[in-house]
Amino acid sequence: MKTLKYIFMLSLMIVAVSCEKGLDPINSVSPGPDTEAPVITITNPTEGQIMRIAEDVTTVIFNITATDDIELKSVTVQLDGEQISNYTTFKDYRRAILNVAYENLPNGDHTLTAQVTDLTDKSATATVNFKKYVATTYVPLEGEVLYMPFEGSFQDAISKTDPVVTGSPTFADGKLGQAYQGATDSYLTFPAAALTTTSEFSCAFWMKVNATPDRAGILTMSPEDVGNAGYPTVQNLRTSGFRFFREASGAMQRFKDNVGFGTGESWNDGGDIDPTTGEWMHFAFTISETKSTIYINGEVAREVDLTAPIDWTGCDILTIMSGVPRFTEWNHFSDLSQLDELHMFNRVLTVEEIQSFYNVQ
Repeated sequence: MKTLKYIFMLSLMIVAVSCEKGLDPINSVSPGPDTEAPVITITNPTEGQIMRIAEDVTTVIFNITATDDIELKSVTVQLDGEQISNYTTFKDYRRAILNVAYENLPNGDHTLTAQVTDLTDKSATATVNFKKYVATTYVPLEGEVLYMPFEGSFQDAISKTDPVVTGSPTFADGKLGQAYQGATDSYLTFPAAALTTTSEFSCAFWMKVNATPDRAGILTMSPEDVGNAGYPTVQNLRTSGFRFFREASGAMQRFKDNVGFGTGESWNDGGDIDPTTGEWMHFAFTISETKSTIYINGEVAREVDLTAPIDWTGCDILTIMSGVPRFTEWNHFSDLSQLDELHMFNRVLTVEEIQSFYNVQ
């Protein structure tokens, strides 16, 4: 018992000495002056995001992070100009991670705004614009084998297949909703099996043309050029598949098509457009067993005869918005233009069908 008493007394002495010598002092530290403005970010939704949800109205969670160098005072959240949340107490007084639930979000365009204020009334604001639509199942038209609306996704709406994305293409305001925005060394590739089942083919789409670079591949399906021993491989074999592309024609841009029929090729020099207008232009081309036809804004630009039907030998990939990797010898690389509402068919579209695409405003 005495031994325990002495041990206890010795422990008290050690603690007293430790405090006296300042081994583990607990001192308050001043946070210093509040010199920095707070920071606020919205991580969901992102700018330009399109929410495709099955319901007309739905509950969404907005993700917001606010930070300050000293202490947060308040965070206010508004949707379409109306306050939906206000926070004045925080578990961590320098950092708040907020998951703001909002019920019954309707379809349409929306603006989310979040504002943070610190104790010295410095503030910061973040804003994102987004859209909410009902996700609908696309019903393909007769013979349609690929449809890309580019509504925040590069997915084919018919097969639900995602392409291989090379580079950093993005999205922009399109002819209808959003559109593909081209970038340097950027393009999409799909397997071509569904596109090569017949000897007829059609395609229709909108473009807002950027004439820089002065030439580019737009839609290409070519066989791989293995070259000859001792010679460089240039990837310009044109005996099968097709190549739809553009090239400078003075101050204009000329849209052309090349079709391979096994023993040879056919050129269609298409027509010219003025790229300086900044307007959306509608393009279509059809390949029947006997003709290659290019349409611009619903009208025939040029039609040429084919010696034989298109040959699909070796055409295993479709490239969108570039000639890479199979059509590159003449620098038909990535197109920096915008592309929207891309439809592909394994049949020949009629003039009336092409004009119906063009007339959709």
